[in-house]
Amino acid sequence: MKVIIKEQECGYLMKNGRFQKLLPAGKYTYFKKLGYEVLTVPMTGEVKTSGIPIEVLMKCPDFASRVAKAKLPDTSIALRFVNGAYCEVLTKAETYFWNVFESNEFQVIDITKPYMEGTLPRMYMDLMPAKYYKKITIKDGELGLLYFDQRLEKRLEAGSYYFWNYGAEVTCKIFNMKLQQLEISGQEVLTADKVGIRLNVICNYRITEPEELVKKVEGVSSQLYTCAQLVIREYVGRYRLDELLAQKEEIGRYILEKMRERQKELCVEVISGGIKDIILPGEIRSIMNTVLVAEKKAQANVIMRREEVASTRSLLNTAKLMDENKTLFKLKEMEYLERICDKVGSISLNGGKNVLEQLAELAGCNP
Repeated sequence: MKVIIKEQECGYLMKNGRFQKLLPAGKYTYFKKLGYEVLTVPMTGEVKTSGIPIEVLMKCPDFASRVAKAKLPDTSIALRFVNGAYCEVLTKAETYFWNVFESNEFQVIDITKPYMEGTLPRMYMDLMPAKYYKKITIKDGELGLLYFDQRLEKRLEAGSYYFWNYGAEVTCKIFNMKLQQLEISGQEVLTADKVGIRLNVICNYRITEPEELVKKVEGVSSQLYTCAQLVIREYVGRYRLDELLAQKEEIGRYILEKMRERQKELCVEVISGGIKDIILPGEIRSIMNTVLVAEKKAQANVIMRREEVASTRSLLNTAKLMDENKTLFKLKEMEYLERICDKVGSISLNGGKNVLEQLAELAGCNP
């Protein structure tokens, strides 16, 4: 049996199923009938034992001098570097690598403490498989509450954080600390005179105490929604429709005041609130539109009469002045003649009278 082992390979010489020695690159001849067998494996990457116990191979000095051993306790992982460059993460208790054509180095990391920043350079965090760690990202305007094994650890401001997913269960509750808008739409309420109306209400609020919020309140927006509903029904039921329409701003102020009474209990700050729309039933809108049209027509008639009286009074005053002053009358007459001439294409005049008298006759004016 002739065996050729290439440059980046080695051979395990076996006799009657027992390991004898390590064969480097070269050409070999063995008699198979005598129980010899050569198992060829590559000498790069992780060691392939071809079924031979690693303890048996390590007893061979030629084999032991060519491999690097990574041994890890249960509380650690290791980063493997090949020729100075990051290669992979190791989690097995023992791993063997060929150290002939590649230079293997191992960095053992304790992962019993959740914080990655103190145990691993930042440049390697995103290179690791995601199953080994937990990444938490807090955006601008947000705040996170960090928990280890369901116990509050601390607040997290905006940024990216990395934690080992081994020594403790790491969770985070993220809260939006920006000004938020809550819209309560289509609230159907009966007024004191039994008219069904619909209200659209807007409320702006901001979370102030997230630590207390998680202890006391489940769903702060739904709690605010319910609070606003109850306040609307309580207030609107007291008044008739006409009264409500006349005090729209008072409704908004009342709702805001009542919601602010509960803001400490809900761990929020209510910034503003008010009525966006009051929607009336179709028949009520038709009636009110009819009333509005009638009112506007009456107002228009009053204005027209007032203007007619003012115009008549002005004409009377002008007539009195012209009657008392003939020169003013002539000036007024010339003004009208000027207007007439602007609109006439050509005028024929006869002798015997002056031009002004003839123009006056044309205009129907008797001096």
